[in-house]
Order: sequence, then C-alpha cells, then structure tokens
Amino acid sequence: MYFIPLFIVVPIVELALLIRIGQAWGLSNTLLLVILTGVLGAILLKIQGISILRRIDRELKEGIIPPDALFDRLFIFCSGVFLITPGIITDILGFAMLFPLFRNLFKYGIKRKIMKTFEQGETIYIPFLK
Repeated sequence: MYFIPLFIVVPIVELALLIRIGQAWGLSNTLLLVILTGVLGAILLKIQGISILRRIDRELKEGIIPPDALFDRLFIFCSGVFLITPGIITDILGFAMLFPLFRNLFKYGIKRKIMKTFEQGETIYIPFLK
C-alpha cells in the first residue's frame, strides 16, 4: 500500500531535481553526473559486497550465524538498487548505505523496529511476500 505512492512520487521528484540541475549545470554536465555516480556506485558496491561476503564466510567457518553481516548484505543490495536508479535522492541514499557509519544507523533503526514489534507481540508483515 505504501509502495504505490512511493513509486509515483519519488520518480517525479527525481525528474524535477534532474531538470533543475540540468538547467543550472547544462545537459552534458548533468548526464556526466548521472553516469559518474552510477560508475562510482558500482565500484564501491563491488568492493563493499566482496568485503561483506568474506566476513560472512569467515563467521560461518567459525560457526557463528552472522546477523550483522546479513543485514549489511541486505543494505548493500538495496544501495545497488538505489544507485542503478537514475536520480539524486536515490544516489544519496545508495551511497549512504555503502558507508559503514550510515549503514550502521540504518541497521540500528531496523533492529529497533523489529525488537519493538516483537515486544508488542505483533508479527512482522511484509505485504509483497504474502
């Protein structure tokens, strides 16, 4: 239910932002910005992704179930999705999820939400997995 407005509002805002940047910087600079953020994002995504996979592998070999590493992997995947999507807002979110400091803030928020849900005796409902 929340995804429908999100899929309508975010692209419109992104497009308006790109048009404004295009007016200020020019078409070629704006296209260069979009391409550069995509390439830089792909490079950072590969580096971070390999690092997390190695950490998961190491922890599994030690007999530890790696919940933090799995959360990191989820956020790195989400950052890839955001970076593939052209736009300024999605790029900022995507890059933020690639850096451990911001990723830890996202993890903290998600874990807090999950714990609060369990403490209230509720179940976590993910509509698109039903």
